[in-house]
Amino acid sequence: MLEYMGLNVIVPPRPTKDSLSLGVQHSPEFACIPLKICIGNLIEANQLGADTFLMVGGCGPCRFGLYGQLMKEIFQDLGINYHTLIIEPPDTGYWQFVTRVKKVIGPVSWWKIIQGIQLGYKKAVIVDKLEKYVQEIRPREFNKGTADKIFNNALQMIDQTQNLDELEEVFCLTKEKLWHIPQDESKDVLKIGLVGEIYTLLEPFASLEIEKKLGKMGAYVHRSLYLSDWVKEHLLTTRFFKLKGNDYRSYASPFLNHFVGGHGIESIGASVAFAQEGYNGIVQVAPLTCMPEIVAHNIFPQVSDKYGIPVLNIYVDEQTGETGLETRLEAFIELLEAKRKKVDRKITIC
Repeated sequence: MLEYMGLNVIVPPRPTKDSLSLGVQHSPEFACIPLKICIGNLIEANQLGADTFLMVGGCGPCRFGLYGQLMKEIFQDLGINYHTLIIEPPDTGYWQFVTRVKKVIGPVSWWKIIQGIQLGYKKAVIVDKLEKYVQEIRPREFNKGTADKIFNNALQMIDQTQNLDELEEVFCLTKEKLWHIPQDESKDVLKIGLVGEIYTLLEPFASLEIEKKLGKMGAYVHRSLYLSDWVKEHLLTTRFFKLKGNDYRSYASPFLNHFVGGHGIESIGASVAFAQEGYNGIVQVAPLTCMPEIVAHNIFPQVSDKYGIPVLNIYVDEQTGETGLETRLEAFIELLEAKRKKVDRKITIC
């Protein structure tokens, strides 16, 4: 989006253990893992020549809204001369967001800004659509990893595309490739709803590739949050958009009916929605010390009791081990399988 508007953008490398270690070294000990990864990534980006970083703001009990200022001060202490740009979520809708982008990027025409935002949002929508197809195919494909390989190739093409028509072509071509992957159509897969804090849901490195792990274990995974939904709700809100977050809040209201920061209320509401849609289990993934998700964690037992749906709570930080996570996921899958077989036996007897 910013490249389309004529800015020189330096994209940091994908997060690695090295970038996380770098972030841990320069972050407060009890800060959550999203901050630590972002600090490490931005230090790496500075080494590649970046001199400005753009950060969205926020409000409420979640600490995310403070991270832009905190990162600015950390970089000042490190002697890194970053220029900090923070875009707060709009209060009145789409045009307020466009105005704030205009202030950030400087002398660029309004039409160019609008086109850039449209292109960026369209890319997010297409990525999310393709990812949902991959989530359906992953547990059923015979050759594990085929869908992910096609999806990763599509991401590269989407990144390089600067035209809406070409984006649609990439989408159609990739969709066709995905649906030609040999699959076991008769396989009755488990359905798992993945809820939690947005960064750990959207960044595979932060969650130790939890979606892929569950998919390879034979489970269909659907997230409560996707990037395009977040952009639509928080940055492009207008009366023409129906906000998915509002739907989740209505589901959550019997258990939690007030804002607790972050996506705590959406985690509860999405879990209720998943349970009503017949999902077999819920996995909550969140950074260690995440306050909104800790609130949600304490309400999940009520949701589980009412709807009879198992919930697995997973908190991640720099100490989280991959082997331990896989063991917990395998045990959860076995529990869900056993529960489903028990229900099937009862139905057969009746």
